[in-house]
Amino acid sequence: MTTQTPAPAPRLHRDRFTLTLDGVFVTWGWLLYSFNPSVPLLAAELGVSNAQAGLHGTAMAVGAVLAAAITPRAVLRFGRRSTLVVAAVVIAAGIVLLTTGWALPVTLAGMGVVAVGGNVAISAAQAGLAVHHGRVASAAVTEANGIGSGVGLLGPLAVGACVAAGWGWRPAVAVTAGIALATAVAVRLLPEGGALGRPRPEVAEDGASASPRDRGATTSGGGAAVVASRWFLVTIVAALALENATTYWATDLVRDRTGAGAGIATATTAGLVAGMTLIRFVVGPLSLRVSPARLLAASFGVAVAGWAVLWTATTAPVALGGLFLAGLGYGAQYPLGIALLLGASGGATDRAQARATVAGGLAIGVAPFLLGALADAVGSHTAFLVVPALAVAGGLGAVAGARAWRRERPGVPIAAGDAG
Repeated sequence: MTTQTPAPAPRLHRDRFTLTLDGVFVTWGWLLYSFNPSVPLLAAELGVSNAQAGLHGTAMAVGAVLAAAITPRAVLRFGRRSTLVVAAVVIAAGIVLLTTGWALPVTLAGMGVVAVGGNVAISAAQAGLAVHHGRVASAAVTEANGIGSGVGLLGPLAVGACVAAGWGWRPAVAVTAGIALATAVAVRLLPEGGALGRPRPEVAEDGASASPRDRGATTSGGGAAVVASRWFLVTIVAALALENATTYWATDLVRDRTGAGAGIATATTAGLVAGMTLIRFVVGPLSLRVSPARLLAASFGVAVAGWAVLWTATTAPVALGGLFLAGLGYGAQYPLGIALLLGASGGATDRAQARATVAGGLAIGVAPFLLGALADAVGSHTAFLVVPALAVAGGLGAVAGARAWRRERPGVPIAAGDAG
């Protein structure tokens, strides 16, 4: 009797394409983790309430919804490379408006423009990585997000340093424009074609009209794909709501509970980003060996543990530790959720990404505003009870999505590569 040698685990190949598209995530990471902790500072600077400052999340949501409508059509007509280049230039233009505006309508408009460009870029880049890397897409997407948050880790520190120097938050956020333009140049130098070209119309617009391999994914398990996709959308909504609500208002919570100054409180957000970065480099390779859905469900439990430490903290170092622990949960959620969603898309990768962009944009629009309004009404400490509720919803979504897939397609793994 002969024994079969197990097939080696698939490996991620970090080629020029991958490293260049990572620049999109660096741009977005710097923006999120430099601007979001600056929102309480912006509120004080402009003399507006927390709820009004939270409208920047609503502006991001509007931009995300517009981007969801734009991206599939732009990619199909112009190709992913041209779409990415234009999106990066739009980000830079929005940053100029955001960082030079001294009235709330101007900064909101700037954030809306940034959000359109950013969401188009992220959507096109994630779908491009999924198509390019096939069955190791979960590792590629997770690592790209990890690189983005890794560089973004410097964002809160840069804001804290600029505030301490008396320059305010604007110079740190303005760095985003330079990163965006550098990324545009790098992407433009890539050869057009393959994952950077125009996708097949039938796959981009209608998974049911995909190739024979893709049709097998959509017909034999069509019901599972629809149900699983809906549940994985829940996890993406929860993940983005958690991340943005926390990065917007953790600074305020730390200031209220620990008495830390604005610069120190803002810098503690780096703990969250550090945790997110670390776990992404661990979860990426791990997702090739352990069910991504199980890892996703576990990540929401870790997020609740981190929230508990942060919520009970009365000193800045303990709050920093809580944010780091929460980051270990947060960091795995979005990249695993999006990889699972794309894997259940049955070939309609760009359409699935567009739905995720809309759903995520709504979460980003509602969560920071809701938490800011609650903080105005009952204080930031009580308002932060929203966080564990979101985490529980996300964990249940991950479990339900995995069960729906296993029930209809037993033995068939969910991998973004299945989407072609």
